[in-house]
Amino acid sequence: MKFFGIETASALAEAGTQADLVVGNNVLAQVPDVNSFVKGISIILKTGGVCTIEFPHLLKTIDGNQFDQIYHEHFSYFSGLTADRIFAAHGMRIFDVDELPTHGGSLRIYACHANDNSHPTEASVSELLRRERQAGLHRLETYAAFANRVRATKRKLLSFLIEAKGCNKSLAGYGAPGKGNTLLNYCGIRVDFLDYTVDRNPYKHGRYLPGTHIPIFPPEKIFETKPDYVLILPWNLKDEIMSQFANIRSWGARFVVPIPEVSVI
Repeated sequence: MKFFGIETASALAEAGTQADLVVGNNVLAQVPDVNSFVKGISIILKTGGVCTIEFPHLLKTIDGNQFDQIYHEHFSYFSGLTADRIFAAHGMRIFDVDELPTHGGSLRIYACHANDNSHPTEASVSELLRRERQAGLHRLETYAAFANRVRATKRKLLSFLIEAKGCNKSLAGYGAPGKGNTLLNYCGIRVDFLDYTVDRNPYKHGRYLPGTHIPIFPPEKIFETKPDYVLILPWNLKDEIMSQFANIRSWGARFVVPIPEVSVI
């Protein structure tokens, strides 16, 4: 096994291996050397070939206050503007883009060699870049404002938890996702606020969330202890989770969704 980049792509191309299609879904953000990675794509992609890359959309991350998606396995967070510059720097052109609902909002870009006239650039690309500039993704003050919103969300969530505990209410979590660990550790939420969390993945049962040491149980634990509130950590799946656990309302429990703002449902 080798990491993909200029060296690996060059070796493959020299051995006669090239691709009509290169697909990379939710991998670009995890690449430590993004320039080598994209250059490698340009090396291995045949003339007339197409590359599709999918990643969480930075515009949606900011608009949706989705700061909990910023965690250790990601090296970068991309907008269409940054992706366009990176691919152009390595002789490639983004000619189309899809906007997807996954991960709270993702982009799937379609790229080809810059001199490939068989793939004309669609209007969707310029429209996306226009909206990103309008949203200020090219300005530092946009990110400073985002940081202020994140701090405000932390204060609101802690205020809710402090008030609930002051009223002797019990709280459990649903899910043990990466984004949930970012949220809990950033806000300093441990077992003094959250008694436990549950997850459908059996490999997580009997273990603890990193940093916060909140225990993880099977979902049935919620019906055994009947907490007053259930904090949904994978907020992007909230509708599915609230449907599956609608019976918690039978004892008066309510759901808490922390992102984009603290909501009690």
